[in-house]
Amino acid sequence: MNRHVDLVTVLGEQVAKRVEPFGNGERYVRAGQWPQALAWLVDLGMIVLGVGVGFVALALVDVQVDLTNGALTLALLGLLVGAPLGYGLFFGNGRALGGVVAGTQVVRLKDGGRLGFSAPWAMLVRIQLLPLLIIGVLVGSLAGGGGSPPGSLVRGSLDVDATRRLREFELYWRNLSDA
Repeated sequence: MNRHVDLVTVLGEQVAKRVEPFGNGERYVRAGQWPQALAWLVDLGMIVLGVGVGFVALALVDVQVDLTNGALTLALLGLLVGAPLGYGLFFGNGRALGGVVAGTQVVRLKDGGRLGFSAPWAMLVRIQLLPLLIIGVLVGSLAGGGGSPPGSLVRGSLDVDATRRLREFELYWRNLSDA
């Protein structure tokens, strides 16, 4: 028995518009733009805090050891790259502090799986390279260039609560149809 599933009744009109399939066909609810921005801001704040703590620690070491200018510069550059990578170690399940606060989770779009070992890289890209990409696209579009850059997305954010409700409803519907 195959009946039509009315997602608007279950999820609401605005949330139902964000239902999309993973590469394997399983459906999820894409996170809205505001929750994604909130998650990014919280994660950025945590990384800025980490860089600040690292800077203070580096200043204390410099007072004790008297580091050279080259060593200080290298250490500061290491902080700018190391802080997102270190914070990304807590991002393996796709939910760093920003995701927990905003109710989002970053997953692989091919199957909805965890980021795993690529999480630190994903955090570095998310925090440092994504703003540069957005600036580049905006400057390019103002100069008369094309819209978005070529390529496909590997990771995406889902709305944790709405996706859970969608999966529960689909499981209920499947069990009802099988009966």
